[in-house]
Amino acid sequence: MPIETAAVLTALKSVQDPDLNRDIVALNFVKDVKICGGVIAFTIELTTPACPVREQMKQQAHDAVMRLAGAEQVNITMTSQVRSTVGAKAHLLPQVRNIVAIASGKGGVGKSTVTANLALALAKRGARVGVMDADIYGPSIPTILGVKESPRMGPNQRLLPPRSQGVSVLSMGFFAPAGQAVVVRGPILHKTLEQFLGGVEWGDLDYLLIDLPPGTGDVHISLCQMIPLTGAAVVSTPQDVALNVASKAIDMFNKVHTPVLGIIENMSGYACPKCGHHDDIFGTRGAEKIAKQLGLPFLGAIPLSTDVRTNSDGGTPIVLADPKHPAAIAFMAAAEKLAAEVSVAGFRQEATIEPIVWNKPGEKPGEKPGQHAHAQPNPKKFTV
Repeated sequence: MPIETAAVLTALKSVQDPDLNRDIVALNFVKDVKICGGVIAFTIELTTPACPVREQMKQQAHDAVMRLAGAEQVNITMTSQVRSTVGAKAHLLPQVRNIVAIASGKGGVGKSTVTANLALALAKRGARVGVMDADIYGPSIPTILGVKESPRMGPNQRLLPPRSQGVSVLSMGFFAPAGQAVVVRGPILHKTLEQFLGGVEWGDLDYLLIDLPPGTGDVHISLCQMIPLTGAAVVSTPQDVALNVASKAIDMFNKVHTPVLGIIENMSGYACPKCGHHDDIFGTRGAEKIAKQLGLPFLGAIPLSTDVRTNSDGGTPIVLADPKHPAAIAFMAAAEKLAAEVSVAGFRQEATIEPIVWNKPGEKPGEKPGQHAHAQPNPKKFTV
């Protein structure tokens, strides 16, 4: 009896996406089923090329179909199509599918190093990635990514960001003379960010990572007003003082209706490269504990390493310089988890029947609804 397409799809319903908690048939991941005698071929189209369970799902799908009577060979093509969580609402960035802010409550936690390595990790997985350095006062992304070229003006009078190692990059560091301080106030900050977003030809991107300055100031509020962020990832070191400040950053994002996609613990323990002795210099797993307390995803722990620092200073982050280094492996895993959380955010958005709404200060949720989330809210509606 010949194998039918319906039987193949029924078999594949046993394969679940562990992040979206639905089977791959219901999620419409299975494409182009072709059957020739006992040879079955089909495509599994994931929501990100950085899916952390890509090979696991492929193997499960293979095994499920091979159990069908008459199946002799199963050929699976794995592809991806990154879905947009912002869509037409991101009028300043019409070709960017997902916008993720990388934040920290305080300086000195390695946020820019984390941003650069996450971007490169996503690009290595096949995603189209850009990095916007929104740390206007202390831009460091060009140095970490080794960007030598400056932006140039395109034919449509929009800046063309330089590309470094597969990633598009824009930063105030390209425009400020070396060694000179950037001295600007709130209104100029807002205008600068607006130009970095709407005045730049970012092109077709799966992910735009925005490296925020430390703290909870004007830049953060302006970004949440101007563009519909997919969400934010918060970087912290393990010690209590950093975690307390990181909690405030998380609270700020909650107040401006921006989902927190997870927490990354940087400088998480140190292993001596000579003797192998492990020392938790700043404490251990503090960010993971905070994530659990707040009900947020823990995206990973990045070990403290001299190699991470020297490679960042040299313009070739550890993900590229030494892919087998423990820190590089940790960055790759964190990038995959972040991509998975972006996919989850998009799935939740698609599944939401009633739109999320803005509420004026003092209103209870559901009372006198204001604007839809991710519209362009009136700044007066923020309560920070």
